[in-house]
Amino acid sequence: MKRVRGQHQLKILAVSDYIDKELTRQVEDKTLEPVDLIISCGDLAPEYLTFLRERLDVPLYYVKGNHDIRYTRENPVGCENIHERVVSFGSLNILGFDGSIWYNGGPNQYTDAMMERMIFWMWFFIWRKGPIHIVVTHAPPRHIHDREDRCHMGFESFNSLIKKHNPDYFIHGHIHREFETQENRISQAHTTQVVNTCGYTIIEV
Repeated sequence: MKRVRGQHQLKILAVSDYIDKELTRQVEDKTLEPVDLIISCGDLAPEYLTFLRERLDVPLYYVKGNHDIRYTRENPVGCENIHERVVSFGSLNILGFDGSIWYNGGPNQYTDAMMERMIFWMWFFIWRKGPIHIVVTHAPPRHIHDREDRCHMGFESFNSLIKKHNPDYFIHGHIHREFETQENRISQAHTTQVVNTCGYTIIEV
């Protein structure tokens, strides 16, 4: 995967949607290669995020998925929700958005118009922080990795976000798939690498 020029190489563990037994084993056995940051793209139990944060002892940023209904301010412990926020990790600026497309009125569901408004109201924070390097979401952009059933459609507003801000990475979950190689997880949208992190993956930037 591409690296951001002029920056030290970082390793990010990205997770979402289901607990991968192999990852859990490596974390428990302390055989997982060292990572600098953990990113969760949603639909994982808050206790599992606490487990990863405490065992790997690195910061964990998360967005919530459409099935995340047990999260509180105290749980997951030591982790940071980045919904509608721009956070800086070293020289990387990371923007996050919870949720999936609206399909039955449950929690963490938004219409495309609602998501578009949320993105619009972030303009000042994006301007103040500077370039966005990574966007973290639960759902994918429309027509990139998504599906045609209502629940798993992506957000068209995410395509506009990519075109306007040209992040290096757009990391999402929500779309369950098995991947034979790391490259199978990635699609190119303009200059942005769109990564489906379902299960888990390591991203080097």
